[in-house]
Amino acid sequence: MDRAETVTVELVYCAGPGLVDLQALELPSGATLAQALLASGMAERHGLPSEGLRFGIWGKARDAATVLRARDRIEIYRPLTVDPKEARRQRYRRHRDKAARG
Repeated sequence: MDRAETVTVELVYCAGPGLVDLQALELPSGATLAQALLASGMAERHGLPSEGLRFGIWGKARDAATVLRARDRIEIYRPLTVDPKEARRQRYRRHRDKAARG
């Protein structure tokens, strides 16, 4: 494969705190985000569903049909386990209770 006909990208998935799976891929020019996911085998390795996954490239949400460019960093996002507003409320309560005790 000629360098001009390929793109090199990174695919990253954080399975949990401190658990990062990072893989560099060389794909044909014109490859999509979905093709990168298939080529990486990351979905199978982590038991990710084939439907409903959310992706981003350099922190910006993208869909699976996005055509990749050289040096793109593809991120696979985990679903939220707690609503961000509720997480803030819980942190505030813990902080408030800790301050009241000490």
